[in-house]
Amino acid sequence: MKNIKHQKTSSKKMLWLRIRRNWGLYLLLLPAVVILILFTYKPMYGVLIAFKEYRPANGIWGSIWSKPWYKYFEKFFDSYQFETTIRNTLTITLYSMLVFPIPIILALSINQMRHGKFKKIFQTVTYMPHFISTVVMVGLITLLLSPGSGVFGAICNAFGFDAPNLMGKAGAFKHLYVWSDVWQHAGWDSIIYIAALSGIDPSLYEAATVDGATRMQKIRYIDVPMLVSTAVIMLILRVGGLLSLGFEKVYLMQNDLNIGSSEVISTYVYKIGVINTQYSYSAAINLFSTIVNFILLISVNKISKRISENSLW
Repeated sequence: MKNIKHQKTSSKKMLWLRIRRNWGLYLLLLPAVVILILFTYKPMYGVLIAFKEYRPANGIWGSIWSKPWYKYFEKFFDSYQFETTIRNTLTITLYSMLVFPIPIILALSINQMRHGKFKKIFQTVTYMPHFISTVVMVGLITLLLSPGSGVFGAICNAFGFDAPNLMGKAGAFKHLYVWSDVWQHAGWDSIIYIAALSGIDPSLYEAATVDGATRMQKIRYIDVPMLVSTAVIMLILRVGGLLSLGFEKVYLMQNDLNIGSSEVISTYVYKIGVINTQYSYSAAINLFSTIVNFILLISVNKISKRISENSLW
């Protein structure tokens, strides 16, 4: 017992000694910790809404508990929208994961460019769409694909046939969402891979050149292995947000014609919670999505650690 107490006392002394030595670093860290607590952890008590008959006038603590406690979760599982929202969310997210290698391919292409001026111009052109707001992006898509006044409609009319209304086709929604997202964010997403490639020792390329390796062989045996760990981490993060499909773009692209394939969990939560003021119901749906994402993140991270020894922690 004395040894245990002595170890605890010594560990506390070491901790305080470490803080005193690095007080400047801890002081710089303090604002970030305070912001994290205030805006991330403190609001988490709001999940209680999912288990209560929440009324804004009564507040979270003043509202009565729902009976049974899983009432709103059961309501969502029995809802006709459950299958639709889950299917649409998974379809669009998994489709987005299929194009996951595009930023990697783009980074490898940029890394192989030797003309400095052209390389800078190409990078700038591919990065620029990222800074376009979601509202403007959807407006551009609508204008370009309009069958009456858009570029797509004009091209179809020039060839003598009527242009289809792609924005109103349920089957085209996922393609429009994913590929417009690729165009907007592929250049920006490639930055992290370009940064990883810039850390490769130039002597590896020199040795490969001496051995007579072609450019494709250098990419295959030097560049790609160096990107594997970064790609795995990014993929784990993507899988961890499987049910957290962005709200803004989906909602702006929705209309009465494509609602069958565009209604996802985030838009359904918005309509139920904000428009229909069913706060407890919408909180339960969102909590369900968060729990599933958390389980997926832990599972995929564990699997990745066992298979490739690459993981978040």
